[in-house]
Amino acid sequence: MKRTQIELADGRELIYFDERDDAVRDQPDRRELPPPPHASQLRYDPLTDEWVAVAVHRQTRTFLPPADQCPLCPSRGDRLSEIPAPDYDVVVFENRFPSLSQRVAEEPAVITPFTPVRPGRGKCEVVCFTDDHNASFAGLPSGRVRTVLDALADRTTALSELPGVEQVFPFENRGVEIGVTLHHPHGQIYAYPFVTPRTRTMLAAARRHFEHTGGNLYADVLAAERAAGDRVVASNEHWTAYVPAAARWPFEVHVAPHRPVPDIPALDDAERDAFGPLYLDVLRRFDGLFDMPMPYIAAWHQAPVHVDRELGHLHLQLFSVRRAKDKLKYLAGSESGMGVFINDIAPERAAELLRAA
Repeated sequence: MKRTQIELADGRELIYFDERDDAVRDQPDRRELPPPPHASQLRYDPLTDEWVAVAVHRQTRTFLPPADQCPLCPSRGDRLSEIPAPDYDVVVFENRFPSLSQRVAEEPAVITPFTPVRPGRGKCEVVCFTDDHNASFAGLPSGRVRTVLDALADRTTALSELPGVEQVFPFENRGVEIGVTLHHPHGQIYAYPFVTPRTRTMLAAARRHFEHTGGNLYADVLAAERAAGDRVVASNEHWTAYVPAAARWPFEVHVAPHRPVPDIPALDDAERDAFGPLYLDVLRRFDGLFDMPMPYIAAWHQAPVHVDRELGHLHLQLFSVRRAKDKLKYLAGSESGMGVFINDIAPERAAELLRAA
């Protein structure tokens, strides 16, 4: 893989990850752009012990443009986009409308004695999987999935070294039902200045398990799921894809390496090669469930950068809000108000349907 780094017209960083060593990426960004926005504001909620980002500049971000105005397609002729080159394999660049940024202007003012405020220091990046606007991740060749995985490893390592970054979260949103604002196949990476609430909850459970048993909680759960087998959707030598026994979403699959590793950079070559074929198989089963593109979120759970890394176990959580061909799962009072999920489909049945898809 060839890695080429350039600077966009407004100073943001862009990196090409090419599968050919002879790829030339010397095209300049010919646009006239305003300076990137300053970092957002983080406000602490003392009632939940959580940080909330207030990023008012995101209100003006690009929203579902027509294909001929897609900012993630390559630049060709007079049509200029975020990617200056006329073609590409995989590209990563800093988000033009970031929730978190290294561009801190000044310390925010105090709101109340109970609501600490600080700059939204971190970084948000966009990952383009292909230059084909009409493609999908499920349609990529396994070799391209390996390139994406290597790019995520590269960025996880680099973002983890930024001052103040505590957690790196790569993810993909697909489908307007999920809230996607750009149709071009892409994902994102968030570098947070704190450990996220979901991860803190999982680490607390893993710590209790370790104190009682001496084992890694996720590794033990994965071993139990592999032994039971009825919720396993697919597997190979290095990875297993299964529906969690307590799945929150109608169709939810975890794709986990058999070897406990904290993050994507820790995967070896064999594990990286084996991921693509299995994951593509699962995505195609998702699309095959209702013979239509499945909206989903694919979320990489990685260990925090500085704390409790020994408690983590890298895995990808894939889930959809679609519960039937003509029905979506909306988060109602119990889910949105109290965080108590109610699943309409038994996890065993969901696994059975995915195996048959």
